[in-house]
Amino acid sequence: MYEKILETSNYLKSKIHVTPNIGIILGSGLGDLVNFIENPIEIEYSQIPNFPVSTVAGHAGKLVFGKLGGKDVVAMKGRFHFYEGYSMQKVTYPVYVMKLLGIQSLVVSNACGGVNPKFAPGDLMIIKDYINFMGTSPLIGTNDDRFGPRFPDMSEAYSLNLINLAKIAAHDLGIKFQEGNYIAFTGPNYETSAEIKMASVVGADAVGMSTVPETIIANYLGIKVLGISCITNMATGIAVKKHSHEDVVKVAELAGKNFCKWVIEITKRM
Repeated sequence: MYEKILETSNYLKSKIHVTPNIGIILGSGLGDLVNFIENPIEIEYSQIPNFPVSTVAGHAGKLVFGKLGGKDVVAMKGRFHFYEGYSMQKVTYPVYVMKLLGIQSLVVSNACGGVNPKFAPGDLMIIKDYINFMGTSPLIGTNDDRFGPRFPDMSEAYSLNLINLAKIAAHDLGIKFQEGNYIAFTGPNYETSAEIKMASVVGADAVGMSTVPETIIANYLGIKVLGISCITNMATGIAVKKHSHEDVVKVAELAGKNFCKWVIEITKRM
């Protein structure tokens, strides 16, 4: 795997002339942030050696390099999901590549369901911690010490410094935000009422089908992580409306204006 990741990173380095130190993973409906990247260099996933390809609506499938908030960044417009049939290693492959490109901090975002009844569709939530309910880990298998330790610490999965920075930026911009814990299921089906009741009991405020694998690998690689969720719907049992991916993307796009302003300001301060 190391040799494949090295091949991928060397290919990308041949296409760019900067060293990005901030990575951004954009969730469903949140891809408009790339429109604010200055002097963009766009590379389709399909052109990148060993890279998976996005198969989900709302995930365009390209890397965008350039400047955001005056900082050199690389953004994933479209991520990979376990439910697409990819292995956990493939789902998290881009994070390994980002590490070899020079990434020190990662902003990971998602569209998700609200478990906390105080939340509402369109809310933006800082992720304080995660609950892995996917039944597996991207670290299962032989460990490669060139990447990280066999038993990585997860006591600060989301950087307290970055969380504090994000809070200050939101207050300065007048952007309302929530805070909470994110629980990840495999999907692709939406959860049942009983599952959401369980999620609430164990301390979850939002539920989704991504983000946790990338967070685990980023911590494993020594990358600081900030997580931001867009609450696109209230989860099963909290709201009576049936779910659809189309509605999820629409709400995320509506919340995208504040999301973009916020992430731009955060990168300025990182």
